[in-house]
Parts: sequence; C-alpha cells; structure tokens
Amino acid sequence: MTTQSESPVLLFSYGTLQDKAVQLANFGRELNGHPDAMLGYVQTWVEIVDPQVLATSGKTHHPIIKPGVDPKQEIAGMVFEITPVELEAADRYEVADYKRVSVTLKSGAQAWVYVSV
Repeated sequence: MTTQSESPVLLFSYGTLQDKAVQLANFGRELNGHPDAMLGYVQTWVEIVDPQVLATSGKTHHPIIKPGVDPKQEIAGMVFEITPVELEAADRYEVADYKRVSVTLKSGAQAWVYVSV
C-alpha cells in the first residue's frame, strides 16, 4: 500500500534540474520526463554563488522565471515524476533566489516549479 508521503509528485524544470549531472548529484538517478510548458511567465538569469551548486551544475548563471504580462508566453521544460524525498533534495539544491510553487502546466497537469522569490 502506498501512503500519502510516498506518492509521486510532478516537478517541472526549465533549467539545470534537467541536467544529468545535477540529477545524479541530487537524486542519485537520472530522471525520465516529458516535455511541457508553463504559461504566463518570463525567463531571466540569476548569478549563482553557492559553491556546491556551482560545482554540481558547472554554471555561474541559472535561468529563473517570474510572472510576465502575457498570459500566452510559454516557458518550455520537462516534467519529472519524483518522490517526496527527491522533492526535498531539489529544495536543498535550489538557492535562496528561488521558491517552490504549484502551477498548472499547459498540459493541464499540476506540478511543482521553482520561480523567482
């Protein structure tokens, strides 16, 4: 029997959580996902100074999204099915510039995503 705490959750990624090295470092496995999109957001960049995140991603700047003015604006990405424990690992990976929110994707699926604080 699967309990509520073990039920898989959906995570939408438009950035480094799609990278195999980042997935292996944070989840201990490569994630399988499928393409989807978020509507009504725009992408910018955030400078990463956290040494562990820099070492894991190998990138000094990561994409970050925030609500935009055009509700049809799309942010393309991937949807991954992960465990609640893996979601906690993703929370630890994301720096303070990001917050996790629940959104409805273009497909109609409900997923967690990290957006600008």
